[in-house]
Parts: sequence; C-alpha cells; structure tokens
Amino acid sequence: MRFPELLRCGDTIGVCAPSAGVPENLHTRLDQAISNVEALGYKVMETASVRHRIKCVSADAQTRADEFWALYDNPSVTAIIPPWGGEFLMDVLPLLDFARLAELAPKWICGYSDMTTLTFALTLLCDIATIHGSNFMNMGYAHIHESDRTAFEAMSAPRIVQHSAPDWGDYAGGDISKNIYSFTNESRWKPPDGSRQLSFEGRMIGGCMDTICKLIGTCYAPVSDFLEKYKDDGFIWTLESCEMSAADIYRSLWHMKIAGWFQYCNGVLYGRPAGYSDTQGFTLTDALESGFGELNVPILYDADIGHVPPQMQIINGAYGRVEYLDGRATVTQEMRA
Repeated sequence: MRFPELLRCGDTIGVCAPSAGVPENLHTRLDQAISNVEALGYKVMETASVRHRIKCVSADAQTRADEFWALYDNPSVTAIIPPWGGEFLMDVLPLLDFARLAELAPKWICGYSDMTTLTFALTLLCDIATIHGSNFMNMGYAHIHESDRTAFEAMSAPRIVQHSAPDWGDYAGGDISKNIYSFTNESRWKPPDGSRQLSFEGRMIGGCMDTICKLIGTCYAPVSDFLEKYKDDGFIWTLESCEMSAADIYRSLWHMKIAGWFQYCNGVLYGRPAGYSDTQGFTLTDALESGFGELNVPILYDADIGHVPPQMQIINGAYGRVEYLDGRATVTQEMRA
C-alpha cells in the first residue's frame, strides 16, 4: 500500500469537479470554503469547470478527466478535494490512465458520495491510499466543523484516532452565516445483534454503495485481487448509502457478497443512510442481517460515515482498529504498507 506524502502547512490543495460542479447560487459558499481552507494555512488551486453544472456534471467527461489529471500530474499539488459528489463520475474512469497514475507519486484524494467511485478504484487498481471523507463544500460555512477539519489531520499524520460524535443532524443549508450543521439527535452506533462491546481490525476499504456497486464486474473494481494481496490483515468494510431503501441496500449487499467482496472480512461499519426508507416492514437492520448474517462478523450501523453529518475520515488502504462500547466507538487508523 502506498501512502501519499503527508500534507503540510503551505501545501496546495487542488479542487476539481470530476462529477458535479457548483451552480452559480452556491459560488459564495465555495468562495467561503476557499477562504476557510486558506485560513488553515493551505493554498487552493481551482480548475476551470468547478463553477459549472449542466445536467448533473461540471463538464463533458474528457474535460473532467483532463482537469483531474492536470492536478494529479502537478508536483505543486499535494491533495485533491472535489466540491462534492454527483451522479456520473463513472464516465471519467475509462479516460484515466491508471497504469500511469500508479507510476506517479501518490496524492491524497478525499471525498464522499460519487467521489468514492474514483477513490475506491484508485485504491484497488493502484494501491494508493485514499480518503472516504469530507468534500470541499463541507468547508464552506461560517467555520469548518471539527469533523471536517479532521480531513486535513488525516492527510497530515501517519496515525489518526477518531471518536464517534456525541450527536448528529443535518446541513444548515446554503446560508454561510448559519452554524455549519444543526445537530439535534444523540449519536449512538448500534450492532444489529445488540452486542454491548466489540473490537475488530483490518485494512479499511469501502465507499458509497450507490456508486461503487455499479463497478462490480468491471475492470475498475478488482476487489478479489486486492483482498488476496492483503488477506493476512483481513478487512473492515466501511459503507454508506444515499437514495437507497432497505430493499435496495440488501440487494446491493447480496450482489457484493456473491461477487466475493466480503472474503476475509473482519467487520463492517455502516454509515447513517441518507434518503432512506423501510420497504414493507423490511428495515435497515433486516438488510444488514440478511446481507452479512451468515458471515458471522461484527457489524456497527449508524456510524459517522457518509452523507449524514458529522462524518469520520476513513482512509482506504490504512490498517484500522475499531473499539466499541455501549454506543460509542473509537476508530484508529495507521499508514501500514
């Protein structure tokens, strides 16, 4: 596993939009994000299509690929963080030279939602550690929330320890004068079987199920090869979903399991699902138990991962350990080759 150079104060963070760009009514929030990140001591380099959105994307697929490549091939850029995810990042994958990417010095790529289409593929194909974590627009409120600020810490240290949040909620909307989030719900991670205490470890791997499951059977998701390469470590799958019902989640987990993705699995973290609904009495816990039950591995759901804030920064490729007790969890990740 190859880990990018640690991020340092004064380094340049590139912002490109390989999926959706930022519409005009949210340019002020993007400007605030740039200002906030610069206030942390970093430089920001923005590509030409970031402030455009037409039919879900920032530009045509070739332009999006070219702008990503321009940042990745630029030695002055240390990390790349998109404004957010979107819908159609998969169109960019055939236009990227992954063999060439594997030869270059790795850079940090951080993001969630559709951005995990790329981060997942990069880790599997190139043995490059990537971050399933905060997007750049998360930084665009009156201040950067501590959970999003941890993205920079994850890129800056060989080991990071994160604790589950005390509460969770939703976004405050586009008004940058408001507090960044509105957290009104107590946060408790939950095991479907009611276990009071759990502990498991392994290589971290995962992403947004809505998008990474579309890669099953393609050349962009050689999961079996990856699992065999690091099988001695075992794996922690870190998953979340957006716009999926309980039935959708189970169907996707079934697909992943039949494809062999959960071989050598030591445990599962499942984020609070966004856009979720039960299906005729079939619930999220039903989906998780149906999808993972026969594997007999520990599962925690309602974890701080993905679309519903706050979120942890999960490093694909890092060696992780999860310790859980009575609704609270600690996730430790280290850069182990």
